[in-house]
Amino acid sequence: MTIHVDIARSTASLADLVAHAENGEEVILARDGKPVAVVRAAEAAPVRPRFRIGALAHLGPLTEEEATLFLEPDPEMERLARSEDEDHFYR
Repeated sequence: MTIHVDIARSTASLADLVAHAENGEEVILARDGKPVAVVRAAEAAPVRPRFRIGALAHLGPLTEEEATLFLEPDPEMERLARSEDEDHFYR
């Protein structure tokens, strides 16, 4: 249902008009019979999808721990990089 309200003649408070909008009604504010504004209930904010990696997107959103896993150094690679036992491979 739509409610038309003339701004100059209205005795309704803004709170009353918002209450009508929250109940699913559309409130049209008019000046001299011409619509100037519409008051409606706000839509729910869209939920931002969690991190997804292209090839794994079909598996669903990643947790924070899984998402940062790809950004952290690999402990095995770090150990190998510090190892002096492997130096003979690079000489």
